Amino acid sequence: MFSFIKQIQVPHVFTLLTIVVFICSIFTYIITSGTYQREPIQVGTLTRNVVVPGTYRELPKHISPKGVIIGEEVQGKASPVSFFGFLSAIPRGMEEAADIIFFIFIIGGVFGILQKTGTIMAFIQKLLDMFGHSSNLLVIILMIAVSVGASTLGMGEEFIPLIPLFLVVSKKLGYDRVFGLGIVWLAAEAGFAAATTNPFTVNIAQGIAEIPLNSGMTFRLIFFAFALSITVIFLLRYGAKIKKDPSKSIMPDDDFSLEEHSFEKVDFKKEHLITLIVGAGLFAFIIFAVQEFGWWINEMAGGFLLIGFSAIVISHMSLNDATKAFVKGMEDMVVAALVVGFARGVQVVLQDGQILDTIIYSAAGQLKNFHQFVAAGGMLVFQTTLNFFIPSGSGQAAVTMPLMAPLSDLIGITRQTAVFAFTCGDGFSNMIIPTSGTLMAVLAIAKVPYAKWLKFVLPLFAVLFLLSIVFLIIAVIIQY
Repeated sequence: MFSFIKQIQVPHVFTLLTIVVFICSIFTYIITSGTYQREPIQVGTLTRNVVVPGTYRELPKHISPKGVIIGEEVQGKASPVSFFGFLSAIPRGMEEAADIIFFIFIIGGVFGILQKTGTIMAFIQKLLDMFGHSSNLLVIILMIAVSVGASTLGMGEEFIPLIPLFLVVSKKLGYDRVFGLGIVWLAAEAGFAAATTNPFTVNIAQGIAEIPLNSGMTFRLIFFAFALSITVIFLLRYGAKIKKDPSKSIMPDDDFSLEEHSFEKVDFKKEHLITLIVGAGLFAFIIFAVQEFGWWINEMAGGFLLIGFSAIVISHMSLNDATKAFVKGMEDMVVAALVVGFARGVQVVLQDGQILDTIIYSAAGQLKNFHQFVAAGGMLVFQTTLNFFIPSGSGQAAVTMPLMAPLSDLIGITRQTAVFAFTCGDGFSNMIIPTSGTLMAVLAIAKVPYAKWLKFVLPLFAVLFLLSIVFLIIAVIIQY
Protein backbone atom coordinates (compact mmCIF):
# COMPACT_ATOMS: atom_id res chain seq x y z
CA MET A 1 0.00 0.00 0.00
CA PHE A 2 2.76 2.43 0.92
CA SER A 3 4.64 1.74 -2.34
CA PHE A 4 1.44 2.66 -4.16
CA ILE A 5 1.18 5.91 -2.20
CA LYS A 6 4.81 6.66 -3.04
CA GLN A 7 3.99 6.44 -6.77
CA ILE A 8 1.10 8.91 -6.52
CA GLN A 9 1.92 12.30 -7.99
CA VAL A 10 -0.25 14.67 -5.98
CA PRO A 11 -0.77 18.07 -7.63
CA HIS A 12 -0.52 21.41 -5.86
CA VAL A 13 -3.03 21.81 -3.05
CA PHE A 14 -5.16 24.32 -4.99
CA THR A 15 -5.26 22.00 -8.01
CA LEU A 16 -6.10 18.99 -5.84
CA LEU A 17 -8.98 20.73 -4.10
CA THR A 18 -10.33 22.11 -7.38
CA ILE A 19 -10.39 18.56 -8.76
CA VAL A 20 -12.26 17.35 -5.66
CA VAL A 21 -14.82 20.16 -6.03
CA PHE A 22 -15.31 19.21 -9.69
CA ILE A 23 -15.79 15.50 -8.90
CA CYS A 24 -18.33 16.34 -6.20
CA SER A 25 -20.13 18.54 -8.72
CA ILE A 26 -20.42 15.50 -11.02
CA PHE A 27 -21.82 13.49 -8.08
CA THR A 28 -24.76 15.92 -7.89
CA TYR A 29 -25.97 14.44 -11.21
CA ILE A 30 -25.56 10.84 -10.06
CA ILE A 31 -26.57 10.66 -6.38
CA THR A 32 -30.24 11.02 -5.49
CA SER A 33 -31.11 14.47 -4.18
CA GLY A 34 -33.05 14.92 -0.97
CA THR A 35 -33.45 17.17 2.02
CA TYR A 36 -34.23 17.26 5.72
CA GLN A 37 -36.11 20.04 7.42
CA ARG A 38 -33.97 22.03 9.84
CA GLU A 39 -34.63 23.99 12.97
CA PRO A 40 -32.46 26.30 15.07
CA ILE A 41 -31.43 25.14 18.53
CA GLN A 42 -29.40 26.86 21.21
CA VAL A 43 -26.26 25.12 22.54
CA GLY A 44 -24.81 27.32 25.25
CA THR A 45 -24.37 30.72 23.62
CA LEU A 46 -24.34 29.28 20.09
CA THR A 47 -27.25 28.78 17.71
CA ARG A 48 -27.09 25.88 15.26
CA ASN A 49 -29.49 24.80 12.52
CA VAL A 50 -29.93 21.05 13.01
CA VAL A 51 -31.79 18.47 10.97
CA VAL A 52 -35.19 17.25 12.14
CA PRO A 53 -35.31 13.42 12.26
CA GLY A 54 -38.01 11.80 10.16
CA THR A 55 -38.37 14.73 7.75
CA TYR A 56 -36.17 13.48 4.89
CA ARG A 57 -37.75 13.50 1.45
CA GLU A 58 -36.34 12.82 -1.97
CA LEU A 59 -36.30 15.56 -4.56
CA PRO A 60 -36.56 15.03 -8.33
CA LYS A 61 -33.69 16.49 -10.31
CA HIS A 62 -34.20 19.21 -12.87
CA ILE A 63 -31.67 18.87 -15.69
CA SER A 64 -31.73 21.12 -18.73
CA PRO A 65 -29.14 22.58 -21.16
CA LYS A 66 -29.42 25.93 -19.40
CA GLY A 67 -29.16 24.25 -16.00
CA VAL A 68 -26.02 22.36 -16.97
CA ILE A 69 -24.24 25.51 -18.13
CA ILE A 70 -25.39 28.41 -15.95
CA GLY A 71 -27.89 26.78 -13.56
CA GLU A 72 -31.65 26.86 -13.41
CA GLU A 73 -33.77 26.76 -10.26
CA VAL A 74 -37.17 25.06 -10.37
CA GLN A 75 -39.54 25.08 -7.42
CA GLY A 76 -39.75 21.69 -5.67
CA LYS A 77 -36.84 20.17 -7.59
CA ALA A 78 -33.11 19.85 -7.03
CA SER A 79 -30.73 21.39 -9.53
CA PRO A 80 -27.38 19.64 -10.04
CA VAL A 81 -24.37 21.91 -9.98
CA SER A 82 -23.91 23.77 -13.27
CA PHE A 83 -20.57 24.55 -14.91
CA PHE A 84 -20.72 28.10 -13.59
CA GLY A 85 -21.89 26.76 -10.23
CA PHE A 86 -18.68 24.73 -10.10
CA LEU A 87 -16.61 27.80 -11.03
CA SER A 88 -18.27 29.90 -8.34
CA ALA A 89 -18.12 27.21 -5.64
CA ILE A 90 -14.59 28.13 -4.55
CA PRO A 91 -15.26 31.92 -4.30
CA ARG A 92 -18.44 31.11 -2.37
CA GLY A 93 -16.47 28.70 -0.18
CA MET A 94 -14.11 31.56 0.63
CA GLU A 95 -17.08 33.74 1.47
CA GLU A 96 -18.57 31.11 3.78
CA ALA A 97 -15.19 30.51 5.45
CA ALA A 98 -14.36 34.23 5.63
CA ASP A 99 -14.31 34.26 9.44
CA ILE A 100 -11.71 31.48 9.58
CA ILE A 101 -9.69 32.91 6.69
CA PHE A 102 -9.39 36.33 8.27
CA PHE A 103 -8.76 34.75 11.66
CA ILE A 104 -5.74 33.00 10.14
CA PHE A 105 -4.56 36.30 8.64
CA ILE A 106 -4.94 38.08 11.99
CA ILE A 107 -3.05 35.54 14.06
CA GLY A 108 -0.42 35.34 11.32
CA GLY A 109 0.05 39.10 11.58
CA VAL A 110 0.23 38.98 15.37
CA PHE A 111 2.86 36.25 15.27
CA GLY A 112 4.72 38.39 12.75
CA ILE A 113 4.88 41.13 15.38
CA LEU A 114 5.98 38.68 18.08
CA GLN A 115 8.65 37.34 15.75
CA LYS A 116 9.86 40.89 15.07
CA THR A 117 10.24 41.53 18.80
CA GLY A 118 12.44 38.43 19.02
CA THR A 119 10.28 36.99 21.78
CA ILE A 120 9.37 33.73 20.05
CA MET A 121 12.87 32.89 18.87
CA ALA A 122 14.37 33.85 22.22
CA PHE A 123 11.89 31.58 23.99
CA ILE A 124 12.61 28.67 21.65
CA GLN A 125 16.33 29.14 22.14
CA LYS A 126 15.77 29.14 25.90
CA LEU A 127 13.87 25.87 25.65
CA LEU A 128 16.60 24.34 23.53
CA ASP A 129 19.23 25.45 26.03
CA MET A 130 17.22 23.91 28.87
CA PHE A 131 16.24 20.65 27.17
CA GLY A 132 18.84 20.31 24.41
CA HIS A 133 20.41 17.41 26.29
CA SER A 134 17.06 15.62 26.33
CA SER A 135 15.30 16.19 23.02
CA ASN A 136 12.70 13.51 23.76
CA LEU A 137 11.62 15.30 26.93
CA LEU A 138 11.25 18.59 25.07
CA VAL A 139 9.18 16.95 22.34
CA ILE A 140 6.94 15.26 24.92
CA ILE A 141 6.36 18.55 26.79
CA LEU A 142 5.51 20.40 23.57
CA MET A 143 3.15 17.68 22.36
CA ILE A 144 1.33 17.50 25.70
CA ALA A 145 0.85 21.29 25.71
CA VAL A 146 -0.49 21.33 22.13
CA SER A 147 -2.71 18.29 22.64
CA VAL A 148 -4.27 19.62 25.85
CA GLY A 149 -5.12 22.89 24.08
CA ALA A 150 -6.79 21.01 21.23
CA SER A 151 -8.67 18.59 23.51
CA THR A 152 -10.01 21.18 25.92
CA LEU A 153 -10.48 24.23 23.68
CA GLY A 154 -10.66 22.83 20.17
CA MET A 155 -7.53 24.71 19.11
CA GLY A 156 -6.50 24.05 15.53
CA GLU A 157 -6.15 27.10 13.29
CA GLU A 158 -4.39 28.85 16.20
CA PHE A 159 -1.40 26.54 15.72
CA ILE A 160 -0.91 27.33 12.02
CA PRO A 161 1.50 30.28 12.51
CA LEU A 162 3.55 28.15 14.90
CA ILE A 163 4.50 25.62 12.22
CA PRO A 164 7.74 27.41 11.19
CA LEU A 165 8.78 27.59 14.84
CA PHE A 166 8.33 23.87 15.34
CA LEU A 167 10.33 23.31 12.16
CA VAL A 168 13.15 25.32 13.72
CA VAL A 169 12.99 23.17 16.86
CA SER A 170 13.05 20.01 14.75
CA LYS A 171 16.06 21.13 12.73
CA LYS A 172 18.04 22.20 15.79
CA LEU A 173 17.31 18.83 17.41
CA GLY A 174 18.57 17.03 14.31
CA TYR A 175 15.28 15.80 12.82
CA ASP A 176 13.50 16.48 9.50
CA ARG A 177 10.63 18.79 8.57
CA VAL A 178 8.05 15.99 8.81
CA PHE A 179 9.06 15.46 12.44
CA GLY A 180 8.72 19.20 13.12
CA LEU A 181 5.25 19.27 11.62
CA GLY A 182 4.36 16.11 13.54
CA ILE A 183 5.23 17.68 16.89
CA VAL A 184 2.43 20.19 16.55
CA TRP A 185 -0.04 18.66 14.12
CA LEU A 186 -0.14 15.05 15.29
CA ALA A 187 -0.52 16.28 18.87
CA ALA A 188 -3.23 18.75 17.85
CA GLU A 189 -5.29 16.19 15.94
CA ALA A 190 -4.92 13.52 18.62
CA GLY A 191 -6.12 16.00 21.22
CA PHE A 192 -8.93 17.32 19.01
CA ALA A 193 -10.24 13.80 18.41
CA ALA A 194 -9.83 12.72 22.04
CA ALA A 195 -11.96 15.69 23.01
CA THR A 196 -12.57 16.36 26.68
CA THR A 197 -14.24 19.80 26.81
CA ASN A 198 -13.79 20.81 23.15
CA PRO A 199 -16.52 23.46 22.70
CA PHE A 200 -16.68 22.97 18.92
CA THR A 201 -17.26 19.21 18.91
CA VAL A 202 -18.07 17.37 22.13
CA ASN A 203 -20.00 20.24 23.76
CA ILE A 204 -22.12 20.93 20.67
CA ALA A 205 -22.71 17.21 20.10
CA GLN A 206 -23.72 16.65 23.72
CA GLY A 207 -26.03 19.66 23.60
CA ILE A 208 -27.77 18.37 20.48
CA ALA A 209 -27.95 14.84 21.95
CA GLU A 210 -29.57 16.35 25.07
CA ILE A 211 -27.07 14.97 27.55
CA PRO A 212 -25.26 17.09 30.19
CA LEU A 213 -22.35 19.13 28.87
CA ASN A 214 -18.94 17.74 29.82
CA SER A 215 -20.49 14.55 31.17
CA GLY A 216 -18.68 11.21 30.84
CA MET A 217 -15.36 12.96 31.47
CA THR A 218 -13.48 10.05 33.08
CA PHE A 219 -13.92 7.81 30.04
CA ARG A 220 -12.75 10.54 27.67
CA LEU A 221 -9.74 11.42 29.84
CA ILE A 222 -8.59 7.79 29.78
CA PHE A 223 -9.03 7.69 26.01
CA PHE A 224 -7.11 10.97 25.67
CA ALA A 225 -4.19 9.52 27.66
CA PHE A 226 -4.06 6.43 25.42
CA ALA A 227 -4.39 8.39 22.17
CA LEU A 228 -1.72 10.93 23.11
CA SER A 229 0.68 8.25 24.38
CA ILE A 230 0.40 6.30 21.13
CA THR A 231 0.93 9.50 19.11
CA VAL A 232 4.01 10.55 21.10
CA ILE A 233 5.56 7.07 20.88
CA PHE A 234 4.89 6.96 17.13
CA LEU A 235 6.67 10.28 16.52
CA LEU A 236 9.59 9.55 18.84
CA ARG A 237 10.18 6.19 17.14
CA TYR A 238 10.21 7.93 13.77
CA GLY A 239 12.64 10.52 15.12
CA ALA A 240 14.98 7.88 16.51
CA LYS A 241 14.90 6.03 13.19
CA ILE A 242 15.87 9.03 11.06
CA LYS A 243 18.54 10.16 13.52
CA LYS A 244 20.14 6.74 13.23
CA ASP A 245 19.75 6.69 9.45
CA PRO A 246 18.67 9.95 7.71
CA SER A 247 17.85 8.00 4.55
CA LYS A 248 14.85 6.56 6.43
CA SER A 249 13.22 9.99 6.43
CA ILE A 250 9.92 10.34 4.58
CA MET A 251 11.67 13.17 2.68
CA PRO A 252 15.28 11.91 2.43
CA ASP A 253 16.24 14.30 -0.39
CA ASP A 254 14.98 17.42 1.36
CA ASP A 255 17.73 19.86 2.39
CA PHE A 256 15.41 21.21 5.15
CA SER A 257 16.20 24.84 4.36
CA LEU A 258 14.43 27.44 6.52
CA GLU A 259 16.00 30.52 4.97
CA GLU A 260 12.62 31.98 4.04
CA HIS A 261 11.74 32.33 7.74
CA SER A 262 14.94 34.26 8.62
CA PHE A 263 15.22 33.09 12.22
CA GLU A 264 18.30 34.29 14.05
CA LYS A 265 19.56 33.45 17.53
CA VAL A 266 18.21 35.96 20.06
CA ASP A 267 19.24 36.27 23.69
CA PHE A 268 16.38 35.98 26.15
CA LYS A 269 15.86 39.43 27.74
CA LYS A 270 13.56 40.93 30.35
CA GLU A 271 11.28 42.45 27.71
CA HIS A 272 10.84 39.01 26.16
CA LEU A 273 9.81 37.57 29.52
CA ILE A 274 7.29 40.38 30.08
CA THR A 275 5.87 39.92 26.57
CA LEU A 276 5.49 36.18 27.19
CA ILE A 277 3.77 36.69 30.54
CA VAL A 278 1.36 39.31 29.20
CA GLY A 279 0.70 37.28 26.04
CA ALA A 280 0.10 34.10 28.02
CA GLY A 281 -2.24 35.95 30.37
CA LEU A 282 -4.26 37.40 27.50
CA PHE A 283 -4.34 34.03 25.77
CA ALA A 284 -5.61 32.41 28.97
CA PHE A 285 -8.37 35.03 29.06
CA ILE A 286 -9.30 34.23 25.44
CA ILE A 287 -9.54 30.56 26.40
CA PHE A 288 -11.69 31.43 29.42
CA ALA A 289 -13.94 33.67 27.31
CA VAL A 290 -14.52 30.92 24.74
CA GLN A 291 -15.83 28.66 27.48
CA GLU A 292 -17.64 31.19 29.67
CA PHE A 293 -18.73 34.01 27.35
CA GLY A 294 -19.30 32.05 24.15
CA TRP A 295 -16.61 33.90 22.24
CA TRP A 296 -16.27 32.82 18.62
CA ILE A 297 -13.83 33.55 15.82
CA ASN A 298 -14.26 37.33 15.68
CA GLU A 299 -13.85 37.85 19.41
CA MET A 300 -10.86 35.49 19.49
CA ALA A 301 -9.24 37.44 16.65
CA GLY A 302 -9.74 40.64 18.64
CA GLY A 303 -8.03 39.02 21.60
CA PHE A 304 -5.04 38.10 19.46
CA LEU A 305 -4.85 41.67 18.19
CA LEU A 306 -4.59 42.81 21.79
CA ILE A 307 -1.65 40.44 22.28
CA GLY A 308 0.02 42.07 19.28
CA PHE A 309 -0.63 45.60 20.56
CA SER A 310 0.80 44.65 23.95
CA ALA A 311 3.96 43.27 22.34
CA ILE A 312 4.42 46.51 20.41
CA VAL A 313 4.19 48.61 23.58
CA ILE A 314 6.43 46.36 25.68
CA SER A 315 9.15 46.14 23.02
CA HIS A 316 8.97 49.89 22.20
CA MET A 317 8.61 49.00 18.54
CA SER A 318 7.82 51.82 16.14
CA LEU A 319 4.39 51.72 14.51
CA ASN A 320 6.01 51.60 11.10
CA ASP A 321 8.07 48.51 12.00
CA ALA A 322 5.07 46.92 13.69
CA THR A 323 2.91 47.46 10.62
CA LYS A 324 5.55 45.94 8.33
CA ALA A 325 5.90 42.95 10.66
CA PHE A 326 2.12 42.50 10.79
CA VAL A 327 1.83 42.59 7.00
CA LYS A 328 4.75 40.17 6.62
CA GLY A 329 3.07 37.78 9.06
CA MET A 330 -0.15 37.93 7.06
CA GLU A 331 1.75 37.38 3.81
CA ASP A 332 3.18 34.16 5.23
CA MET A 333 -0.38 32.94 5.81
CA VAL A 334 -1.77 33.64 2.32
CA VAL A 335 -1.68 30.05 1.05
CA ALA A 336 -2.79 28.65 4.42
CA ALA A 337 -5.79 31.00 4.59
CA LEU A 338 -6.94 30.56 1.00
CA VAL A 339 -6.71 26.77 1.20
CA VAL A 340 -9.51 26.88 3.78
CA GLY A 341 -11.78 28.62 1.27
CA PHE A 342 -10.91 26.15 -1.50
CA ALA A 343 -11.73 23.23 0.81
CA ARG A 344 -15.09 24.75 1.78
CA GLY A 345 -16.03 24.68 -1.91
CA VAL A 346 -16.62 20.92 -1.56
CA GLN A 347 -19.40 21.48 0.95
CA VAL A 348 -20.85 24.26 -1.20
CA VAL A 349 -21.44 22.01 -4.24
CA LEU A 350 -22.86 19.16 -2.12
CA GLN A 351 -25.36 21.56 -0.61
CA ASP A 352 -26.19 23.14 -3.96
CA GLY A 353 -26.92 19.74 -5.50
CA GLN A 354 -28.80 18.70 -2.32
CA ILE A 355 -27.09 15.30 -2.05
CA LEU A 356 -25.49 15.72 1.37
CA ASP A 357 -28.69 14.90 3.26
CA THR A 358 -29.16 11.81 1.08
CA ILE A 359 -25.73 10.51 2.09
CA ILE A 360 -26.58 11.05 5.76
CA TYR A 361 -30.06 9.51 5.44
CA SER A 362 -28.74 6.39 3.68
CA ALA A 363 -26.00 5.78 6.23
CA ALA A 364 -28.29 6.26 9.22
CA GLY A 365 -30.84 3.89 7.70
CA GLN A 366 -28.27 1.12 7.31
CA LEU A 367 -26.82 1.37 10.82
CA LYS A 368 -30.06 0.41 12.55
CA ASN A 369 -29.90 -3.08 11.01
CA PHE A 370 -26.70 -4.14 12.79
CA HIS A 371 -25.70 -5.50 16.20
CA GLN A 372 -24.75 -2.93 18.83
CA PHE A 373 -21.00 -3.49 18.45
CA VAL A 374 -21.16 -3.30 14.66
CA ALA A 375 -23.51 -0.31 14.74
CA ALA A 376 -21.19 1.60 17.08
CA GLY A 377 -18.25 0.87 14.77
CA GLY A 378 -20.45 1.80 11.83
CA MET A 379 -21.09 5.20 13.41
CA LEU A 380 -17.33 5.71 13.62
CA VAL A 381 -16.86 4.73 9.96
CA PHE A 382 -19.78 6.96 8.93
CA GLN A 383 -18.49 10.01 10.80
CA THR A 384 -14.97 9.40 9.47
CA THR A 385 -16.23 9.21 5.88
CA LEU A 386 -18.56 12.17 6.24
CA ASN A 387 -15.69 14.31 7.49
CA PHE A 388 -14.32 14.24 3.93
CA PHE A 389 -17.40 16.17 2.84
CA ILE A 390 -17.97 18.25 6.00
CA PRO A 391 -14.53 18.91 7.54
CA SER A 392 -16.04 21.02 10.29
CA GLY A 393 -16.66 19.63 13.74
CA SER A 394 -19.58 21.87 14.65
CA GLY A 395 -21.06 21.59 11.14
CA GLN A 396 -20.88 17.81 11.17
CA ALA A 397 -22.44 17.67 14.63
CA ALA A 398 -25.37 19.79 13.45
CA VAL A 399 -26.27 17.46 10.59
CA THR A 400 -25.51 14.06 12.14
CA MET A 401 -26.17 14.16 15.88
CA PRO A 402 -29.93 14.83 15.57
CA LEU A 403 -30.05 11.50 13.71
CA MET A 404 -27.37 9.55 15.59
CA ALA A 405 -28.82 10.36 19.03
CA PRO A 406 -32.30 8.82 18.48
CA LEU A 407 -30.70 6.05 16.38
CA SER A 408 -28.54 5.09 19.35
CA ASP A 409 -31.72 4.78 21.45
CA LEU A 410 -33.20 2.50 18.81
CA ILE A 411 -30.22 0.12 18.63
CA GLY A 412 -29.63 0.05 22.39
CA ILE A 413 -26.46 2.08 22.90
CA THR A 414 -26.18 5.28 24.89
CA ARG A 415 -26.21 8.75 23.36
CA GLN A 416 -22.88 9.34 25.08
CA THR A 417 -21.42 6.54 22.96
CA ALA A 418 -22.85 8.12 19.81
CA VAL A 419 -21.15 11.40 20.74
CA PHE A 420 -17.89 9.55 21.33
CA ALA A 421 -18.11 7.91 17.88
CA PHE A 422 -18.67 11.35 16.38
CA THR A 423 -15.69 13.02 18.06
CA CYS A 424 -13.33 10.18 17.10
CA GLY A 425 -14.57 9.98 13.52
CA ASP A 426 -14.49 13.73 13.03
CA GLY A 427 -11.12 14.21 14.73
CA PHE A 428 -8.68 11.51 13.65
CA SER A 429 -9.66 11.71 9.97
CA ASN A 430 -8.45 15.32 9.95
CA MET A 431 -4.96 13.81 9.83
CA ILE A 432 -5.52 12.44 6.32
CA ILE A 433 -8.40 14.03 4.40
CA PRO A 434 -7.38 16.48 1.64
CA THR A 435 -10.59 18.48 2.12
CA SER A 436 -9.44 19.61 5.58
CA GLY A 437 -8.42 23.20 4.99
CA THR A 438 -6.26 23.34 8.11
CA LEU A 439 -4.38 20.15 7.20
CA MET A 440 -3.63 21.36 3.69
CA ALA A 441 -2.69 24.76 5.10
CA VAL A 442 -0.08 23.38 7.51
CA LEU A 443 1.32 21.09 4.82
CA ALA A 444 1.73 24.09 2.54
CA ILE A 445 3.53 26.10 5.23
CA ALA A 446 5.76 23.18 6.22
CA LYS A 447 6.42 22.34 2.54
CA VAL A 448 5.48 18.70 3.06
CA PRO A 449 3.79 17.13 0.00
CA TYR A 450 0.41 15.56 0.73
CA ALA A 451 1.50 12.14 -0.60
CA LYS A 452 4.56 12.18 1.68
CA TRP A 453 2.44 13.14 4.68
CA LEU A 454 -0.07 10.40 3.88
CA LYS A 455 2.67 7.79 3.76
CA PHE A 456 3.97 9.03 7.11
CA VAL A 457 0.69 9.33 8.99
CA LEU A 458 -1.45 6.42 7.70
CA PRO A 459 0.05 3.85 10.13
CA LEU A 460 -0.71 6.14 13.08
CA PHE A 461 -4.22 6.82 11.79
CA ALA A 462 -4.84 3.08 11.49
CA VAL A 463 -3.72 2.44 15.08
CA LEU A 464 -5.80 5.33 16.46
CA PHE A 465 -8.81 4.15 14.46
CA LEU A 466 -8.47 0.66 15.97
CA LEU A 467 -8.07 2.24 19.42
CA SER A 468 -11.36 4.08 18.85
CA ILE A 469 -13.10 0.83 17.95
CA VAL A 470 -11.78 -0.86 21.10
CA PHE A 471 -13.04 1.99 23.27
CA LEU A 472 -16.38 1.99 21.45
CA ILE A 473 -16.82 -1.72 22.24
CA ILE A 474 -15.95 -0.99 25.87
CA ALA A 475 -18.45 1.89 25.84
CA VAL A 476 -21.19 -0.42 24.58
CA ILE A 477 -20.38 -3.05 27.18
CA ILE A 478 -20.36 -0.66 30.14
CA GLN A 479 -23.28 1.38 28.74
CA TYR A 480 -21.09 4.51 28.84
